[in-house]
This record gives sequence, C-alpha cells and structure tokens, in this order.
Amino acid sequence: MALPMPTVADLLPLGPEIFVCGAAFALLMVDLFLSDQRRGLTHFLALFILAAAAVLTARDMAMQPVYGFANLFVRDTASDVLKIAVYLVAGASFVYAKPYLQDRGLFKGEFYVLGLFSVLGMMLMISAGSMLTLYLGLELLALSSYGLVAMDRDNPRSSEAAMKYFVLGSLASGLLLYGMSMIYGATGSLQLGEIHAAAASTGDRTLLLFGVVFMLVGIAFKFGAAPFHMWLPDVYHGAPTAITLFIGSAPKLAAFGMAYRLLESGVGPLDPYWQDMVAWLAALSLVIGNLVALAQTNLKRMLAYSTISHVGFLFMGLAHGGNLGYSAAMFYAISYAIMSAAAFGAIIVLSRKGFESENVDDFKGLWSRNPGQAVLVLFVMASLAGVPPFLGFWAKLEVLLAALDAGLMWLAVVGVVCAVIGAFYYLRVIKVMFFDEPEGEGARLHPDSHLRVLFAVNAAALLVLGLFADTILAWCGLAFPT
Repeated sequence: MALPMPTVADLLPLGPEIFVCGAAFALLMVDLFLSDQRRGLTHFLALFILAAAAVLTARDMAMQPVYGFANLFVRDTASDVLKIAVYLVAGASFVYAKPYLQDRGLFKGEFYVLGLFSVLGMMLMISAGSMLTLYLGLELLALSSYGLVAMDRDNPRSSEAAMKYFVLGSLASGLLLYGMSMIYGATGSLQLGEIHAAAASTGDRTLLLFGVVFMLVGIAFKFGAAPFHMWLPDVYHGAPTAITLFIGSAPKLAAFGMAYRLLESGVGPLDPYWQDMVAWLAALSLVIGNLVALAQTNLKRMLAYSTISHVGFLFMGLAHGGNLGYSAAMFYAISYAIMSAAAFGAIIVLSRKGFESENVDDFKGLWSRNPGQAVLVLFVMASLAGVPPFLGFWAKLEVLLAALDAGLMWLAVVGVVCAVIGAFYYLRVIKVMFFDEPEGEGARLHPDSHLRVLFAVNAAALLVLGLFADTILAWCGLAFPT
C-alpha cells in the first residue's frame, strides 16, 4: 500500500527532526572547507544546532499526541521532554569532548557530524509511531555510534571495542528485527497503534509472544541489561573517554523511548506476559552489575558495570507496566543521563595529554591537591550511590515505589540490597580521594577552564536538582498522567 504524499500537516510535527537532519548535512559540507586551526567553528555550530533544535521543540511542545506521515511519526509530551533532555546531554558531551579530543589529535569534524546524526536517530526512536520508523532511528544511532567508537584508528583497544560493538550490535539488531517480523506476521501491521489493537483482540497469541521475547532481547541489549551486557564494559573501556561519555548518557534516553513505544504503544495489552520478563532482567542486571563492579580497579569498567545495575533500576519502573512506572522510568533515565555525563566528565577533567585518569588510584589525594574538585566528585559518586538528597536518591526511590505499586515486593527488596552493595565501590572512590596520599602526576586538573566550569555545573546540578526533584517529576508526570 503506497503512502500518501506528505502535506504541511505531516511536516510540522517533524520540524526539529528536519532541522537537525538538514543542519547535520550542512555542517558536514562546511567542515570540509575548514582547516584544523578553525575546527572550533564546527564545535560552535554543533552546539548552536542543538540549541536551535531545543527551541523548536520547546516552542511547539505537544500537549496532545500529534501524528504525521500516516502515523509513522508521533509527537507528544513524552517525546518532547525526552528530546530536550537529549539535546542538553549531547551538548554537554560536545563541550566535555573538545579539550579531550584536541589533546589526542582526534578533534575532527566527523565527531560532531556523527554526534548529530546519533541525536537524529535518538529523536526518531523517541517519536516512532511504527516499527519501521523505530528501526530506522535505531540503526542511524547504532551506525553513528560504531563510527564514534572507532574514531581513534591508531589505538588497537579502540578498534577492538568498535569491532565488538559492531558484531554484537548487529546480532542484537537482527534479533530485534526478527521479533518485529513475527509481530508483523501475527498482526499484519507495522503501526504500533494497530499492533496494540490487534494484541488486545487476538485469540491465539503464540506468535505474538515469540515476537515480544525477541524484541525484549533487542531492547535489553541496547540498554546493556544483563545477560545481554557483554559488549558494554569492553566498549566503555576501549573507546576514548569523550566518546564513552556520549554513548553512555544520551542514548539511554532514546532506549527508554524505544522501550516505551514498543512495550506500551505496541504490545501494551500483553503486559501480564512481558512484565515478568522485564522484572527478571531488572533483577539480573542489579545483581550482576553490582557484584562485578566490586572487583574493578579501572574506573571506566567500574562505571560500565554500574551502568548495568542502573539499567536494572530503570527496568524496575518499566516492569510496572503503567503510567506510574513509565513516569518513574523516564525520571530515572533523565537522572542517569545527567549522572553518567558527570561521572565520565570527572575522568576527563583529571585527564590530559599523555595521561588517562581512568583508574581509581588516579584519584588518590585529590582532596589535598584540589579540595573543590574533590567535593564535586563526591557529589557525583554520592548521587550514583543514591545518597539523599542527591538526584540519584530520588530516582531510585521512584522506581522502588513503582515496583511496590506493581506488587513486585521481591524486586524492590533486591533493588534495596543491591543499592547497598553498589554504594561500596562508589565510596571506594571517595575514600581514595580524601584519605589516601597523592601518587605521581595523578589528581591534577585539566587546564581548560570551560571544561572545569562545565563539570562544576554538572556536578552541582546533581545536588540542586535533587533538592528540586519535584520539577523533573512534574514534567515526567505530564508525559504519563496517572
């Protein structure tokens, strides 16, 4: 069946996506004519594009769902809130990355172009009204991410990480696509709304449930949930830290958008079946992520395994299967994106040309050398550990309440126990900063003032947003009114 010709009414909801797509291509052409000495213009233009996209999104924020292109695209409050968060985190990632990439000879226009195309893929995933649109956005994000991880071509560790990411990512995409094909076979449609209606009315759900299982595998891989987490530690460790910061923060927002569209907008009537699967994925992620993180001495690998545990908390919200759970999960996704950016930002601030501050021991004696920086890193670690009144505490509390509301008492108990276990490896970083003597050239700040200011704002925001967490909760509540 041929789609009708697009009209102005179809194009209006896609204003931010059309702008980002056109601007990314324009930036690619502009960058061709810039010398390495003028590469800062590419950096400025990329930030301007994200700021303009944020204005376009906020200006026409949708209070009611608006559809375009024969329901292939949907714009609603949930999508707009997630997109604004994506712009904010991606912009911070660009600022964090500039001095890091300059020091290592990686400050190229390709980073910003691939970053913007990644953002475009995230936007399409968040606003998908069809499995076709969602898969298009997912592959745009994935292919751009593979290129970003492989940017440091002369580094064998980065090349190995990119290869693992590509191979395992392709496998996960194939499993997700296979699940989508079975759902299409069971319902005869790629539209999420029509799949929702068919799932509610069909009698034999065998094929449909098989499709849901494969879709959940794809979702779990994109999040990095156990037992589909094998790519995450190697990619986080092998990629340049600036790239790890980008792929470890904003894409989690898009992954939540993908999970919500598929699980609720698509197969929502089957929630009694997939809720238990999501709950067990959450429990496995919490246990495996926290226990393995305890043994890590490399900070990037520790943060990678802690990411798996945080995905477990986010899945606790998804396992609720209702608006209260989705609101809590969105709040957690936004909170974690901000915390993850700050955590990897702490590594970048202490790294410099010829030195990667990626081991826990590299933070030894930071309090004696720079007390202010030590306090900021303390904010980051305390928030990740869920210490009140930091943002991470309220995020964990919301998903725990959602699990209890869904009758998942056992999962909430697992979450609380694992949160206590996880606090140990965050406290270990705090311990070496405040109580150990400095060693060698570690624990010295990067000279770039913009980088230090951004990290200070990022870390302080974890405390300020924690004190005013109701504001973010209100936005998430607007997206999923209970």
